[in-house]
Amino acid sequence: MVKTKSLLSLGLFLLLAVQCSEKQEVSEVFQHPIEEGPKPWTSTEFEPTEADFTFAIISDLNGGERPGVYSQAVEQLNGLDPTFVLSVGDLIDGGTEDTLQLKKEWDSFDARTARLKMPFFYLGGNHDLTNVAMRDFWKNRYGPRYYHFRYNDVLFLMMDSEDYSEKRMMEIYHARDTAIRILDGDLEGDYLESTYYHMPERRVGSMGKDQLAYFRKALDEHSDARWTFVLMHKPLWMREDAQGLGPLEELLKGRNYTTISGHFHSFSHRKRHGMDYLILGTTGGSQNPEDPNSFDHISLIRMDESPVITHLKMEGILPGTGPVQTDDSKDP
Repeated sequence: MVKTKSLLSLGLFLLLAVQCSEKQEVSEVFQHPIEEGPKPWTSTEFEPTEADFTFAIISDLNGGERPGVYSQAVEQLNGLDPTFVLSVGDLIDGGTEDTLQLKKEWDSFDARTARLKMPFFYLGGNHDLTNVAMRDFWKNRYGPRYYHFRYNDVLFLMMDSEDYSEKRMMEIYHARDTAIRILDGDLEGDYLESTYYHMPERRVGSMGKDQLAYFRKALDEHSDARWTFVLMHKPLWMREDAQGLGPLEELLKGRNYTTISGHFHSFSHRKRHGMDYLILGTTGGSQNPEDPNSFDHISLIRMDESPVITHLKMEGILPGTGPVQTDDSKDP
């Protein structure tokens, strides 16, 4: 009897040791520098994977969110089972300084996102970081607006393309608010003649000196990363001055990298500096019915020797029952 108990105890010890070892290995795979406060991801419990792990990216939900699309995407992501999910921003409608309204919108997004069976990484867009109050709300709830992490030997730079001085941010916010009122018919005027329409930040955003210095340090600390993904909401590479992506592109020279953004609600791809630059479509955001590249999709990226990128239109991701739900009660 004593011998049996000893064997059981030994077996339990070995089982626990293996489980601890697996958790240790997973935790060593994921590295980040954020030690205190809120963190812009939902979990660090990763399913153990091989070197060629797969992750997913969702694009814009907002700018006119269509109900039910993101919830469907969550279920599809659970079926596809990537190691983790990234975003490129515009996760809520935002555009307000009302913290109660912001809480309501973020609670709604987080409740749907909580159904994911894998970690989710937040990134802010112009709908999420429209003014100083929203910037503060983000900091208190999700932590830093820009950050980096490493998974295996792949580095991820999660950028803030709404990185303005507080003064400039509020100028843009008030101009944007006026333009939206014109579009909604609450104010007379021509949107195409509005101050906001002619602001360069409306399309291409901005990156400040502190953010650039942060990512310079991250790149120095992870010089051995075999691939780098640079994610942002607005396509900063379209801005040609020092607040665009150019200074960071200089730091990326000699590295393998891929740049991914959203914002335009229209899919496009181009080569720049010999690298892939992607602008994603939507995952629930408004669409232009006349634009063939405006569609809902999920992007899957498998890290082989180089990224293998597949864009899956949501309408083509079908459950096991297919597109038509049958009524089994009618079967003979």
